[in-house]
Amino acid sequence: MTEARRPIWKSLYVQVLVAITLGVVVGWLWPTTGAALKPLGDGFIKLVKMIITPVIFLTVVTGIAGMRDLRAFGRIAAKAFAYFIVMSTLALVVGLAVANLVQPGAGLNVNVATLDTGKVASYVTKAHETTVTGFVLNIIPDTLVSAFTSGEILQVLLVAILFGIALATMGERGERLLGALRTLTAVVFRIVRILMYAAPIGAFGAMAFTIGQYGIGTLVNLAQLIVTFYATSLLFVLVILGSVAWFAGFSILALIRYIKDELLLVLGTSSSESAMPLLMEKLEAAGCPKPIVGLVVPTGYSFNLDGTNIYMSLAALFIAQACNVHLSLGDQLLLMAVAVLSSKGAAGVTGSGFIVLAATLSVVPSIPVAGMALILGVDRFMSECRSLTNFVGNAVATIVVARWEGAVDMVRLRRVLASGEPSAEEIERIQLQRG
Repeated sequence: MTEARRPIWKSLYVQVLVAITLGVVVGWLWPTTGAALKPLGDGFIKLVKMIITPVIFLTVVTGIAGMRDLRAFGRIAAKAFAYFIVMSTLALVVGLAVANLVQPGAGLNVNVATLDTGKVASYVTKAHETTVTGFVLNIIPDTLVSAFTSGEILQVLLVAILFGIALATMGERGERLLGALRTLTAVVFRIVRILMYAAPIGAFGAMAFTIGQYGIGTLVNLAQLIVTFYATSLLFVLVILGSVAWFAGFSILALIRYIKDELLLVLGTSSSESAMPLLMEKLEAAGCPKPIVGLVVPTGYSFNLDGTNIYMSLAALFIAQACNVHLSLGDQLLLMAVAVLSSKGAAGVTGSGFIVLAATLSVVPSIPVAGMALILGVDRFMSECRSLTNFVGNAVATIVVARWEGAVDMVRLRRVLASGEPSAEEIERIQLQRG
C-alpha cells in the first residue's frame, strides 16, 4: 500500500520523462548550451558501466553455482543462442522487406563523389579492425583480472561462467564463498539503486546534447528514413515480438508497461546498457529464475540485437537506393549473411550500430561505404530506437527461454506484468535470496 501512495514525482518514470522534455527544450532553444551538457549524459553512462561488470559476474556466478545441474546450464545456453539466431535473422529479413517496399532512399540521386567522407573515416577504420576471428579471440581476456577492467561484456561473461562452473563442482567447500558472493550481490544491486537517482540528470544532459549538437532540423532532411526505421521497429516489437510473447503466454504490451521506467532511461541516454541492471532485477521479480536472467540478458546484449539488425538492413538499402545502386536478390542475401555475423558483439552503446554498418558495407562492395556520410547526422536519433528495440527484444528473450525451460510461474508472471511494477514483497524476496 505504501508503494501505491508514493507521490508521482518520486517515480523514476516521471523524473526521466520530465528530464528528457527539458533536454529537448534546452537543446532546441539554446543549442550551444545543450551541446555543452554532453558530460552529464556521458558521466551517468560511465557510472552505470562501472557497475555492470560486477552485476554480470555476480549474477552469473551465483546463478550457475546455485543451479548445481551443469547440464541444465548447457541446455539453457543452447536454447538462448538458437532463439538469438532465429530472431536476429528475422529482424534482418523484416528490414530488407520494408526497405524494398518503401524505398526510403529512392529519388535522392546522390553523387558519391560529392559526399564529405571525413567524419565517416574513423568508423570505417574501426570496422576494418573488426573481423569474425578478431571478435571470437576478443572474447578471451588477456588475464583473468583484465576482464573486469576492459569493460567487455563477453569477457566478463566468459570468466563468470568458468568461475561459476568451478564453484558448482566444489560441493560443500564452495558454500561459504557462494554465501559471501550472494551478500556481495545484494550490495552491488543496492549501489545500482543509488546510481539511479542520477538517471534524470543523465537523461537531461544526453538529450540536450543530441538536439543541441545535431538540431531538430537535421531530422527533416532524412525524415523518411527515420520514420521508416521507427515504424519498422515498432512493427517488429508489436507484431513479431508480440506474437512470440503471445505464444509464450504473456502480453507484449503488459511487458512494455512493466519496464517503462527502464525504456525511458534507454531513450534518454541512447544506451540500453544504462538500464541493464534494472532489467535483470525486474525480470527476476516477475518470476524468471536468476540463472536464466544472468545468462540470457548479458549474452543477448551482444547476440540478440533486433534493433541493430533492422537498422543495418534499412540503412544499407537506403544508401544503395540514394546512390542509384541496384542490388540483386543475391546481393541482398549476401548483405544479410554478412550482417548476421557482423552484428554479433555490437554493444548497446551509441555509435556501435554505425561501426557495425561500416563493417557490413565493407564486405559488400556494390554499396559505397562513402554513402554512410548521408546518415551520419541522424544516426544519433536512430540509435535511440535501436537501443529501445534491442532492450525489449532481450526482455522477451529472457521470458521465452525461461518459459521454454518450464521454469517460470505463468500465473505469477502475468500478475506482476499486469500490475505494472514489482510488488514490495517480490523485491524483498529477491533481496533475501541475494543476501
